Amino acid sequence: MEIQRLRLQKLNNTRDLGGFPAADGRRIKYCKLIRSGRLYKLPKLTRSYLENIGVTTVIDMRIERERLDYPDSVLNGARQVILPLVIAEAAGITYTKSLAKVWREESKRIATEFGTADAYMQDVYERILFDERSQKSLKKFFDLVMADENCILWHCSAGKDRTGIAAMLLESVLGVDEELIIADYVASNRFQRKKCTLQKAGLLILPVSRNFKRVLYALMIAKPEYIKHAIDTVKQRYGSIVEYCKQALGLTDENIEFLKDKYLE
Repeated sequence: MEIQRLRLQKLNNTRDLGGFPAADGRRIKYCKLIRSGRLYKLPKLTRSYLENIGVTTVIDMRIERERLDYPDSVLNGARQVILPLVIAEAAGITYTKSLAKVWREESKRIATEFGTADAYMQDVYERILFDERSQKSLKKFFDLVMADENCILWHCSAGKDRTGIAAMLLESVLGVDEELIIADYVASNRFQRKKCTLQKAGLLILPVSRNFKRVLYALMIAKPEYIKHAIDTVKQRYGSIVEYCKQALGLTDENIEFLKDKYLE
């Protein structure tokens, strides 16, 4: 299937997981699970659409600095849950007005510790999945998905890294094929192509080191190698994504069946 974004003003990387083929020949219900980038300064029509489809829980996976720089627009009738899904040492995957100095320091550390930006990003994904603090947030994410009775939306800044990891786990539990999970992750590149092209052009004239530019470029794109590495590493440690969710996040077989019954048709 071709993954489509929701065509909403100010949201270029927002999509409904509805229609995704899942377990037992069923599909994910529409207007139930929405993944997105930040909800910053949303116009009235965009807010109204999200309110009208029944978004009642918004999960913000950004750190405090990101939220202060780009605060979410408020959706009427929706509770907002702050659920940071990044550990301090991985500050490089965040996007704020005030992190330029942090990014420069990160580029130096990356060159020393990892050699390449790609190796760094793969390490960041591993830490999101295996750090104990991060796993607590992921467990809470599943608790919220189980508890919400209407439509749930989760997001980070760009909607590809932290949002993508959460989507990968939830889609796996619902029985979505791995090939489609990867396609959903990579779709962020297509939806943000115009924005990424402008950012890349800006990098050409940015007065910083070439290594720093490589780091910034790696932060902009959703390389399939990143999510494949995350999936393969989980499989190596736990055997499958579902077993990871059970052993590391505490989901039970009953929880998984409940989620399937709730979100599949």
